[in-house]
Amino acid sequence: MSSQETQWLAHDSPTDRELVRVVRELSDLLDRLDDAETSWADGIAAVDPQYRASARNIVHYWGIRQTDLRDLQRRLADFGLSSLGRSEAHVESTLRLVRSAAQAMLQGDWRPPEPAVVGARESRELLRHRCVDLLGPAPSGRETRIMVTLPSEAATDAALVRGLVDRGMNVARINCAHDDPQAWRAMAGHVRAASADAGRACAIAMDLAGPKLRTGPIRPGPRVVKLHPKRDALGRVLAPAEALLLAEPAARSVAEHGVTAVPVPADWLARRRPGETITLYDTRGAKRRLVVGDAHDGAAGRVATVDKTTYLTSGTTLRVDGAHDAAEVGEVPEVEQFLTLRPGDRLRLTRDCSPVPTDSADGPVIGCTLPELFDNARVGDRIYFDDGKIGGEIVTVNPDALEVRVERAAESGSKLRAAKGINVPDARLPISALTDKDLSDLTTVVDIADLVQLSFVQEPADVLRLHDALDGLGGDHVGVVLKIETASAFQNLPQLLLTAMRRPRTGVMIARGDLAVEVGYERLAELQEEILWLCEAAHLPVIWATQVLDQLAKSGLPSRAEVSDAAMGERAECVMLNKGPHIGEAVTVLDDILCRMAEHHYKKNALLPRLRSWGPDVESDG
Repeated sequence: MSSQETQWLAHDSPTDRELVRVVRELSDLLDRLDDAETSWADGIAAVDPQYRASARNIVHYWGIRQTDLRDLQRRLADFGLSSLGRSEAHVESTLRLVRSAAQAMLQGDWRPPEPAVVGARESRELLRHRCVDLLGPAPSGRETRIMVTLPSEAATDAALVRGLVDRGMNVARINCAHDDPQAWRAMAGHVRAASADAGRACAIAMDLAGPKLRTGPIRPGPRVVKLHPKRDALGRVLAPAEALLLAEPAARSVAEHGVTAVPVPADWLARRRPGETITLYDTRGAKRRLVVGDAHDGAAGRVATVDKTTYLTSGTTLRVDGAHDAAEVGEVPEVEQFLTLRPGDRLRLTRDCSPVPTDSADGPVIGCTLPELFDNARVGDRIYFDDGKIGGEIVTVNPDALEVRVERAAESGSKLRAAKGINVPDARLPISALTDKDLSDLTTVVDIADLVQLSFVQEPADVLRLHDALDGLGGDHVGVVLKIETASAFQNLPQLLLTAMRRPRTGVMIARGDLAVEVGYERLAELQEEILWLCEAAHLPVIWATQVLDQLAKSGLPSRAEVSDAAMGERAECVMLNKGPHIGEAVTVLDDILCRMAEHHYKKNALLPRLRSWGPDVESDG
């Protein structure tokens, strides 16, 4: 006990004794900061100089979180002092200030504490500056940016991109797992043009695909299009079925996005007029009549309606009533097939990725795109498919096949399709997060992107490999975002952050979809909080991603839960929306939510604007 503490205790009051105890514990925590810096000295020394103070603050935060602080927090709050619950961004400064306040309560005068690594105001400025550097300027009315995943149509539809920018998109995300460099360049060109027209910056982020652990192909079904009218419970037609008559290849691209398109010869289509009737015999020999309607908005084709269920296939003859003008339906897409799995089923996962039938005599079987799985999986490992919708346990392991006992699936059956993600959280797969395809894609990234997102990062070596690849391509201007989507990435997060901070312009994405499957949905809320805290300690921007307003983007109607989730995203520096038919509306809604929440929260801090919700003049019902 110091002489000063002995002097304080001379008053011998319970309050003074408790304050002395608090001061002593705060001093012990400050001593932990030096120990933490010693433990992490190599990592701190390796970061870029502009990140040095932030690196020290990360390890300070790590240091104080190696002990249970809850009892000290309660006692600090009893004295009206900060309970350290918002100290992430300025750990040493908060500890010194709180200790000085407790000492002032004991001795009756205030003595400013010694300077700290980073203070509260400086920490806010560091984060704000790095957000602008990585994600672009903050939009009017909110600090949180909106990132939108561009659909494939963005390569050919400049108006779609312009609409997203006008509605509030601040970062356009291009997913390198889809489309090709030519399409990516077209998307980027539309973003740059829309940004220039709007007079507002919109950054471009490109998401590397990473190692693909996915289900293999399934033999497709027949080439057939089904048109079915909407009926009521009694089978009466409420609305006729619609087909969009389009010339190829436009019909093919539209069909990929959920519109029932029927490919026809371009010259025949050009002769069609509203009100004409087209007679055909469908695949069952049933006679059907299509009525030609007006031109379709946004597509160079015509809508045709039919009030009976109709099956069309390639080669079906279309005859125009009252005219000698017939044509054949062009190549329609093959019907996508799937496996139906129920609890208790045995699924065989094979190294062979040849297309599989849906009715194998040996039971359900499907390929896996990552051969390394078969060399590293173990009996008892958990395995999940399609974002965790289907799950089970590996019960046998052979060089070329795994047998999975299905435990999670709908009793009525869950559909497993080709190219769906596979997660094996218990297996350690010796693969790099940066694939050969990713390295090839980086040549386009450095030409058109402002930042690149590293998928399935697991260890510091993954980050260093990306840094080296960017340096080799002259990509010093490209920012790097680490996608935290595996259990390994979460466990290695401090090391990953310190490694990423060796290079300017760094951020983190919480990829909540794969992360939830890896760690369990029940742990997701806890982990995303801890990721937010550690990134705040590092003064690094965070992107809140996966299924934000997903139902709204897909159906046009949000759920209550996803609106609350979107509001929580305000604690991050950017919120990501996935593509969907109603993505424009989702951007508008998210912009409104984030602007409203900006008045009430900054990170974990509740802001207290004047409330206008209640008044004393409301009459009582009594």
